[in-house]
Amino acid sequence: MDDFQLLFVGGMGRSGSTLIERLLGELPGVCSLGEVVHMWRRALIDGEACGCGVPFAECGFWGAVGGAAFGGWDRLDPWEVLALKASVDRTRFVPALLNGRPPARLAERLARYTGLYDRLYAAAARVSGCRVVVDSSKHASLAACLRHRYGSRLHLVHVVRDPRAVAHAWGKRVPRPDATRTSPEQDMARYSPVRAAIQWTMQNEVLARLSAAGVPTLRVRYEDFAADPAGEFRGLADFAGHDGALPVDTEGTARLSPAHTVSGNPMRFRSGAVCVRPDGAWRSGLGPVGRTTVAALTCAGRGRFGY
Repeated sequence: MDDFQLLFVGGMGRSGSTLIERLLGELPGVCSLGEVVHMWRRALIDGEACGCGVPFAECGFWGAVGGAAFGGWDRLDPWEVLALKASVDRTRFVPALLNGRPPARLAERLARYTGLYDRLYAAAARVSGCRVVVDSSKHASLAACLRHRYGSRLHLVHVVRDPRAVAHAWGKRVPRPDATRTSPEQDMARYSPVRAAIQWTMQNEVLARLSAAGVPTLRVRYEDFAADPAGEFRGLADFAGHDGALPVDTEGTARLSPAHTVSGNPMRFRSGAVCVRPDGAWRSGLGPVGRTTVAALTCAGRGRFGY
């Protein structure tokens, strides 16, 4: 199925993107894959669990996808993929990726790298029977890479959240329930307020640049989504080409089925009823120094996004 629609969920982590991705995956004809950018290490090397709860190597869905995409996962060397990733999908390459024509050597690596994703997405569409494939990798550098392959076929859901709330979330210690003994990250990554502010600015600026360059984009603010999940998700469903019933009601209760997501926030393992509510814990949890630092470093970007 080569005419699938790619929906890329981008933004700074800890902004509510996992829940949005899960809800998109509940729509008929939509296949949600999780954070594919981490699959090469976490699933293929470390053997972490699929969102359905079983180890990646034992998941029937991903076994079928690997067979359709590459003739089996054993035909793919994940270490080679990671080396290729490091040679193109990095923040340092973003300025060149934002240009219409990257340098020839970068363009060659870019074609090989995005070719792997294209084979994976097409196989997921074929195995699932869905016409829309969702990748919630979030990384702006990957979105910039994929634009060169898909052009306007790449649709971007840009999720943004108040940077002070994001900094507070990145400062928490959160164990990764899917980590194995070989996983280098037993906990979710933690950032200082300074690093979180810099990353927030960079990620959102690049995604805004992609939108300005013509990538079809729907921007979703976490605060608006949490305040009116049904209303905001209606816009997301329309963006995905769906016009039927929604998996979240007017009271803010979402209903999630088990999903085959390869990586992401631990809530990817949750199923059943989930209440969507605003989270303002940062107002008391982020200290005055951290709050002032983040506010100063993100001043220009906050204004652009209405904070």
